[in-house]
Amino acid sequence: MNSENTLSEQGGTLYIVATPIGNLDDMSPRAAAILSRVAVIAAEDTRHSGRLLQHLGISKPMMALHEHNERDKAGQVLEKLAAGQDVALISDAGTPLISDPGFVLVREARARGYRVSPVPGACALISALSAAGLPTDRFLFEGFLPARQGARKTALERLARESATLVFYESPHRIVDTVRDIEQVMGAERELVLARELTKTFETFYAGHAAGVRENIEADPHGSRGEFVVMVHGASAEELSASSAEVDRVLVLLLAELPVKKAAKLAAELTGRSKNELYQRALELKAE
Repeated sequence: MNSENTLSEQGGTLYIVATPIGNLDDMSPRAAAILSRVAVIAAEDTRHSGRLLQHLGISKPMMALHEHNERDKAGQVLEKLAAGQDVALISDAGTPLISDPGFVLVREARARGYRVSPVPGACALISALSAAGLPTDRFLFEGFLPARQGARKTALERLARESATLVFYESPHRIVDTVRDIEQVMGAERELVLARELTKTFETFYAGHAAGVRENIEADPHGSRGEFVVMVHGASAEELSASSAEVDRVLVLLLAELPVKKAAKLAAELTGRSKNELYQRALELKAE
C-alpha cells in the first residue's frame, strides 16, 4: 500500500460540492446528504451559503474560504482533514474552482495524500453550452476577460483565430462593452450566444451575429442585469485563410524594407500573432 492511500485512510475527505446556480431545486440529494454529514463547510461567502443551508434544513459549522484568504484558511482545513474530519468546499454558486476559489486547497490536500472527492452538480459554463446551439466538440473556457478595455481587446485578438468555441463569464456592468469589443476584434458577423440568469426566473438567451446581439442587449431594459455566460463561435476556415493571407501581405511589405527579425516583431505588433510564429513565416517568405 502506497503512502497516499495510507494517508487517505487516516485522514478525512475533502468533498468539492457543486451547488445551484439559481434554482435551489437543482441541489442533488447526494450533495445535500454530504453537506449534512461533514464536520465543517468551507464556503466562499458564509452568509450567502447560509441561506442555502437554511433552505435545505442543514445546520453545520462554516468557515469563510475565498480568494483573499485561501492560502491562510487552507491550513485550517488541512488540520481538520489530518484529524480525520470530513470537510465540504462550496462556492457561492455552481462548481467550486471553476473561476472560483479552491485551487490552493485542493492541490495541497492532494499533495498531502488526503482524498479529494467531487460531488457533481450545476456549472454555468456547461449549462450554457448545452443549450447554446454552438459546436461543443471543442471549447475553450477563458474565465473572465480583463476588466480594462485595452487588455480585453488584446486578449480577444489573441483568441480571434481560435477555431474552438470560446466561453467567458462576464458581469452585467461590462457586458455591452465586452460584446462591442468582440464585434470590433472578431467582426460584426461572428456568431455569439449569451446566457443570462441561468435557471432563474428571467433566464434569457441572446443569439445571433455580434452586432445584432449587442443591439438586442442595448434594447432590452433587463439586458444589463444578472450574470452572463458569453459564448463565441470559433473562427471559420474562411476566416483563418483570410487572416493568414493578410498576415503574409503585411510580412511581404515589411520584408521589403526591414530585416527578418524586425519585420516579424512589427508584424506581431500589428496583427496580434506570435512573434516566433511570424519569424518562421518570414523566413519562409524570404526564401520564396
